[in-house]
Formats: sequence, structure tokens, C-alpha cells
Amino acid sequence: MSAQTSHYLKPRPLSLPPTIPESPSRQRRHTLPASEFRCLTPEDAAGVFELEREAFIPVSGTCPLNVDEVRHFLTLCPELSMGWFLEGRLLAFIIGSLWDKERITQESLTLHRPGGRTAHLHLLAVHRAFRQQGKGSVLLWRYLHHLGSQPAVRRAVLMCEARLVPFYQRFGFRPVGPCAVSVGSLVFTEMQCSMRDLVSQRRNSDC
Repeated sequence: MSAQTSHYLKPRPLSLPPTIPESPSRQRRHTLPASEFRCLTPEDAAGVFELEREAFIPVSGTCPLNVDEVRHFLTLCPELSMGWFLEGRLLAFIIGSLWDKERITQESLTLHRPGGRTAHLHLLAVHRAFRQQGKGSVLLWRYLHHLGSQPAVRRAVLMCEARLVPFYQRFGFRPVGPCAVSVGSLVFTEMQCSMRDLVSQRRNSDC
């Protein structure tokens, strides 16, 4: 997943491997943009889950969200998701929801709290053909600036393995301690990012 900048990053023209499935919601369109960032919809759930399985099963042996949970979040809070599509096919995605507690808990993994002020980032995944190319960084910057435009969102939180802490720190996340959630033998660090700090960082970089 994982260069550091506070500006939107412009993707270069890419060629699409034939193994990336086309999003159902894009199949009906005759003219597709070469590269597109947009919020996901329930129609994208199957493609999202396929990419999630490919990204997470080899690492942890399980998927953080099943396909019904993916569809659940994309129905309730599509504005807290983002997909990067190349010629109509899903290249990378982030899924989030709102949370109303100070820290991540087991129940936060599958719930959306409409009154919450915290965006919980459940998943960030990049297709294997495009890993180690900075695509996760591009998508995460886009997503965080998208969150910054939503007045209700005050901060973002996520949990990650220790090896990924430096990656997320580059985007303004700071570790707040061990996460209360574990998956089998995997343990995680909880990280938080203030949207106010992110907006200030972007303004300063634009001066």
C-alpha cells in the first residue's frame, strides 16, 4: 500500500491488466474515463469484495468485511468510501463509516453511527498489479481531503499492523496505543488523524 505531498496527486496514464474485474455500475457506459475517483455504490460491492479477498486472505487468512457488510456500508454511507477506477475497473478502494466513541471497539467494525464525528477507515486495498507503485498513497490523500470537505467529520481513525504505522504517519495519523480489536494472532495499533490539522497542513503547503 504504500510520496508524501499535501496536494492532490494526479495519476499517470495506466494500462489495465485484464484480470481486474469491471465494475457493474460502469459496464453500461459506452465512454469511460481513463482514470476516475468516485464514491462507491452498492453495485460495486461484489468487485470490492473480490479485491478485498485478493488483498487480505494471503496475509491474514480472513477478510475484515464480508460481501454483505461491504454492501451494508456502501448503502448506508457511500460518501465515506472511495474507489479508484481505471477504464471502469476497480484499481483500489477505501471503505469507511462514522463512529461515535473515542476508540475503536469490536462493534465499530460493522456499525455506522450517523451522528458520529469520527470516520472509521475499515479497509484500504490496492489490486496486486499496482502495488508498490504509490497507488495507495494517491488514494489515501484523495480520500482524506474528501473527508476534510465534510463538516460533520472531525477526525479519522484506523487500526493497522505495526509495520504500517510509518506509512500512515506520513498522512498525519498518530498512534494512540494498542487497539482493543485483534484478529486471531494479529494485533493492531490504533491511529487517529485530526481533520483540522490536515486542512491546516494543506493550507500551509499551498502558501
